Amino acid sequence: MKFEVYAVTHNSDRPLEQGFEISPRFRRTLEERIARLESDAEWDEAQIAHLGSPDHIRRQRLLVAAERAEALRMRIFLDRSRTREEGSLKRGFGNRDEEPDRPPKTRP
Repeated sequence: MKFEVYAVTHNSDRPLEQGFEISPRFRRTLEERIARLESDAEWDEAQIAHLGSPDHIRRQRLLVAAERAEALRMRIFLDRSRTREEGSLKRGFGNRDEEPDRPPKTRP
């Protein structure tokens, strides 16, 4: 029995879809998750040889395919993202700079 896995990607030339700016911490978190997914997929695939039920084998292969597809999706996201420099986080409400010559608004 042969299984094929397809990954669907979206390619766009529109500027809003060219990527995101992410923090170094978020990038590290995603890289760690990708490594964990790929490692889990290898281990889960190795377990197929020990399974006897055809239905269990089918579900195990689906699990491996899902883990690899998720890792690929995250890799594509990282490829399209740029990492913000450490310490470049802007101050202000909603990451908008406050006007320096105007005092912050206060409520009565």
